[in-house]
Amino acid sequence: MKKIFKTIGIILLAIVVLVALFFGYLTITQLNPETEQATLQTENAATKTITAGEPISVLSWNIGYAALGEESDFFMDGGQQTRPESSAVVEKNLAGIVETVLEQNADFTILQEVDSGSMRSYGIDETEALSDAAQQISAYALNYKCDFVPFPWPPIGKVSSGLYTLSAADVADAARVALPSPFTWPVSVANLKRCLLVTRIPVEGSEKELVLINLHLEAYDDGEGKIAQTKVLTELLQSEYEKGNFVIAGGDFNQTFPGVLETYPIKNAELWTPGTLGADMLPEGWQLVCDASVPTCRLLNMPYDPQNDATQYYVIDGFILSPNVQLQQAETLDLGFRFSDHNPVRLSVVLEG
Repeated sequence: MKKIFKTIGIILLAIVVLVALFFGYLTITQLNPETEQATLQTENAATKTITAGEPISVLSWNIGYAALGEESDFFMDGGQQTRPESSAVVEKNLAGIVETVLEQNADFTILQEVDSGSMRSYGIDETEALSDAAQQISAYALNYKCDFVPFPWPPIGKVSSGLYTLSAADVADAARVALPSPFTWPVSVANLKRCLLVTRIPVEGSEKELVLINLHLEAYDDGEGKIAQTKVLTELLQSEYEKGNFVIAGGDFNQTFPGVLETYPIKNAELWTPGTLGADMLPEGWQLVCDASVPTCRLLNMPYDPQNDATQYYVIDGFILSPNVQLQQAETLDLGFRFSDHNPVRLSVVLEG
């Protein structure tokens, strides 16, 4: 009997040591938000200059790492999958994403959830595919990097993903601005390290810059994370505007825009529910911009079925404009969630002298 207990004890100790080593390795190799920097690729030449008084366009889209199209669900939303059944699904979605970006031909394209070598998207470098197709200046900031995410089952595995910005104009600088994280160790080592990707575009004939902020705020927290991250965002917006710059922030807020819950009410509060952006969150003159005529996001508790009354829609993607940026139009493109669980949103604005 003593030998049996001793054997069991040795096995349990070995398991504890292995688990400790595993999380120790993840801790050492995790993305460090304090030192991680954005990468700026300038091999492709600029084709446009930005001038006050002339219209510019911005396309924002959470592409769901080309793995969350119409055929997919996701375990965190009440579904089952951690990745599609085959790489062919990712390739199909990525081809549709690239085609849409090229068709829109926006001056700036800000994308979220862009993988650069993840198991969940079969190791496909989506940044390379987008860069090769668009032939524009690009910036990339990682917000999720983990050598092995151990949950659920089958596990997510290796993840390398982030925010990606394309620019038809010269970019003076691209910076990764870390956002506060609501998660503590050990969950934090295998979770996202949220950030803002801030690109600075010179404005012709002035010393001002267009400060373009690509964002993807917290999703699966108790709400405090989104509040803290939104506070950092709004402080940065105001600081840049006070310098005289033009400011456009856009992306996936993971929060419902004011006034849209009546159009897209929450159908099942037990599943994922976004936070709510306050109508008074910004100083006077600033604008929260969305197009609620078409939903920007769907819940991934099941494959997309527009005929199912339980299908949950949201409007959580849009823009913030500083007072010196005049809105012309915001339009959500109805792609029927074919290539992502989000629809892209196109913005047209004019920078005021």
